[in-house]
Amino acid sequence: MRILVSWLREFVTIDASVELLAEALTMRGFEVASIEPLPPLVNATGEDAVLDLEITTNRPDCLSMIGIAREVATIYAKPLRWPLLDDPTPSGGNAGVTVTIEDTELCPRYVASVAQVEVGPSPAWLSARLKAADVRPINNIVDVTNYVMIELGHPMHAFDLDRLAGGEIRVRRARTGEHVRTLDGETRALQDNMLVIADAEQAQAVAGVMGGADSEVGAKTQRILFESAYFQPVSIRRTSKRLGLSTDASYRFERGADIDAPVRAMVRARALLVDIGAGQPTGPIVDRYSTPRDVKHVDLRHARIEQILGTEVDEAFVPVTLEHLGFSVSPIEHTKSGACWCVGVPTHRVDVSLEIDLIEEIARHHGYDRLPSTFPALVRPPVPLDAGLRRQKLSRQILTGTGCSEAITYGFIEQAAAAPFVDQPDDLVAIANPLSEKFAVLRPSLVPGLVDSLIWNRRREHHDIRLFEIGHRFRRTAGESIAVAIVLTGGRAPEHWSDEVRKTDLFDIKGVVERLIEALGVTARFEPAAHRVLVPGRASVILVSTGDSANDNDVIAVGYLGQLAPLLATARGLPLAGEGIYVAELDLDVLAQVATDRTRMHVTPLPRHPSIVRDLAIVVTRTLPAATIRGTIQAVAPDTLINVREFDRYEGKGVADGHISLAFRLTFRAADRTMTDEEVQQAMQAVVAALESAHQAILR
Repeated sequence: MRILVSWLREFVTIDASVELLAEALTMRGFEVASIEPLPPLVNATGEDAVLDLEITTNRPDCLSMIGIAREVATIYAKPLRWPLLDDPTPSGGNAGVTVTIEDTELCPRYVASVAQVEVGPSPAWLSARLKAADVRPINNIVDVTNYVMIELGHPMHAFDLDRLAGGEIRVRRARTGEHVRTLDGETRALQDNMLVIADAEQAQAVAGVMGGADSEVGAKTQRILFESAYFQPVSIRRTSKRLGLSTDASYRFERGADIDAPVRAMVRARALLVDIGAGQPTGPIVDRYSTPRDVKHVDLRHARIEQILGTEVDEAFVPVTLEHLGFSVSPIEHTKSGACWCVGVPTHRVDVSLEIDLIEEIARHHGYDRLPSTFPALVRPPVPLDAGLRRQKLSRQILTGTGCSEAITYGFIEQAAAAPFVDQPDDLVAIANPLSEKFAVLRPSLVPGLVDSLIWNRRREHHDIRLFEIGHRFRRTAGESIAVAIVLTGGRAPEHWSDEVRKTDLFDIKGVVERLIEALGVTARFEPAAHRVLVPGRASVILVSTGDSANDNDVIAVGYLGQLAPLLATARGLPLAGEGIYVAELDLDVLAQVATDRTRMHVTPLPRHPSIVRDLAIVVTRTLPAATIRGTIQAVAPDTLINVREFDRYEGKGVADGHISLAFRLTFRAADRTMTDEEVQQAMQAVVAALESAHQAILR
């Protein structure tokens, strides 16, 4: 919102410099983007400037000169002066137009007025103020509506009354298949849930968004119809999005206008019309307002203010400040906890509905800089985290410990990026009103967003990338679920002179997943499986057991891992080819069903007795997974076997074709004694016998 300081001083008398004014507004929660010095404008004295303020979406009342003036008047404890609001035409007589509201839900109030005009250029002072507010002057009639919008914050529109069929206005929803040509020259198809301003025959404007070209005020216009109305914010926001049409009017209406402002804005527009010699109203103001709204009241406790702010606030400061801001304040009988007030909320403050909202107003004008920095007193232990949140927290700790960085990507992605991750296109959840094609569907997987983040980093010369994300994914058949995804590429470790750089491979991503699954208290196994987005032969499904048995019927898939198909990465814009991208994705909701709670710290004492290590080398079929062999060893070995891992793989001379030699290291330890060689030897003999029987293994 661009605020012309000389214009602002017409509403409130202040002696502060522009810089001090900007500082005062900043201390009250406004962001001053810039201060633009200006030479004195027409009818302005002394130096002038424009303050460019960033107005938050919850404060549409500040999208006007009078709104900011109200804040400034409160800051400096000065009276607020309203512009001239005397209607130049007495009430009564023929209004000259018929107004009918057919949909009072979307348009609770509509105000209209007719005037005889002579269209021409605006006076220099009015044009200068519009330009300072970054609004292009058009003609004296349109400029009056824009001037009122900037001054009072309420959008208006002017119709050429002679171009309205039947001399009437109907506020209704668009009919099926109806079109309207807007002021920008575009013919727009309307939907039946959009509100339009129509005459007796057709739609003449998109309500609250833009007027129609067929009733535009031009050089030959002699009679106009001023419109000033209140429209439901949700309706305007939906219409603006679906038409892809955003205007100064829709920007204000969709945030919430003042339902009491239409008449005030109309009176001001009629007065300006006479003041600049552009025309004369010819009839009374028509005000269609079937169900006036009751004043909203909120109780405010002085003790609660001090409790929330953590500091003392003068009791007399509260009602004075709120009344300066436009609230009505009535004292309530003192209670044991102190003074209380019944506060009437003005209609321009659409953001105030609770006591805490009023406390925020007091905090802003008491001064954020005067609030002490204190920690709240803890009167009870914090509520324990939900089990799901604890698992997510643990997952972040584990993945960060493996060298990965957390990424947060959009939940909306392109349809082309999402399609490879579903079996059927119908499984995608489309967005009804996407901002663009890049946000067309809800993500069915976290991997596309991570891959795009990886590519973004690669384009900026980062080659060793390890990312993960925990978030929601969406499918029409499976619904919403929480997953964790990982993506790796580049070198396993940073380049160093002491050792050769080894590129990330399939076993790196497998190791990260194994570490995560182990921390979550799950036993999993990896089996080769085809996947639509992974390279054949370099893809695996992650299986976990749902019971105590090793029965395959008790196993469910929780995710997948492997090398991303190069064509998929290239289609997303990967700038360099040749390096593999390895991805994994696991369903945390499914893991939660089988995981044990390891999210709390457990301390295990160091062993008191020594371990005994034995190495075992066997020749087996080349296609036999090492995990299967490891499972057989663990199944027949005694409880004293605390670890088994493969440490060597060999094929070639001395090993038959189609076979490999695998070497395993078995570690034994008893918790209550030192084991003997005889015990270990018996265990090893049982292991060898089981391997020979189950896998036809040959001991080397």
